[in-house]
Amino acid sequence: MGSLAGPSPDDAALWRADGPNLVIQAENLDFLGQLPDAAFTVIYLDPPFNTGRAQTRQNTTSVRSATGGAGTRSGFGGRSYQAIKGELHRYDDAFTDYWSFLEPRLMEAWRLLAEDGTLYLHLDYREVHYAKVMLDAIFGRDCFLNEIIWAYDYGARSRSRWPTKHDNILVYVKNPAAYHFDSATVDREPYMAPGLVTAEKAALGKLPTDVWWHTIVSPTGKEKTGYPTQKPEGLLRRMVAASSRPGDWLLDFFAGSGTFGAVAASTDRRFVCVDQNPAAVDIMESRLSQAAQVVRL
Repeated sequence: MGSLAGPSPDDAALWRADGPNLVIQAENLDFLGQLPDAAFTVIYLDPPFNTGRAQTRQNTTSVRSATGGAGTRSGFGGRSYQAIKGELHRYDDAFTDYWSFLEPRLMEAWRLLAEDGTLYLHLDYREVHYAKVMLDAIFGRDCFLNEIIWAYDYGARSRSRWPTKHDNILVYVKNPAAYHFDSATVDREPYMAPGLVTAEKAALGKLPTDVWWHTIVSPTGKEKTGYPTQKPEGLLRRMVAASSRPGDWLLDFFAGSGTFGAVAASTDRRFVCVDQNPAAVDIMESRLSQAAQVVRL
């Protein structure tokens, strides 16, 4: 569909429910405010993992929509949002910086999710436990659906501890009484002990559990774009298939190489992908320009 210099970030008409798929180059908080409440069925976020606590961050105060302010929402242990932050600060002073980075973006994700919507937050072991408490406060503990473990077997091997070969994906829903989930649409896996089930079951395979064994993107495979944190399409296809329907709008505002958009396009979903990195948007323009309008704000 091509690339545009694009409207200004203040142009609230850039996204329309009947408009084109979008790839947006922008700082995500600058752009997300123009998107309407409850517009997206699935939001997938793969933010910086904070491995060295060295990211450049923007501190922004966000206000929840009509359901009330963040400071009054009851979350983990019945305590208020600010109380939770205070307690975490006492345990890990350095985390305050990452919280300031992630908190307003997760609050925007809550606002943008449809009533039947699902958030997938992709992190690693360094931050996932803090993020779980943060999401309990923003969404409510009753909205926690799963923690998915993505297990892979590739890369260096530590000799001083158990090698770390998994990522964590926290799954939260907007409304625990109304979220969409259809496991019948998800790809099946081989049984680990096929001799213990009937031949028919072994041939059909089993539905995935909350532990997903899936290889990383092959360094020599056709999916490889050269983007350093690219995730495999098969991993994201499970999320999209289970938690959305053809025609639904999906959002990724740490889009990187655009894998989420590629999966959405291949499964007849609509998508908005946002990233501020020009190199990432260059890759997405090459990968998704036939399916999306690319706008550089």
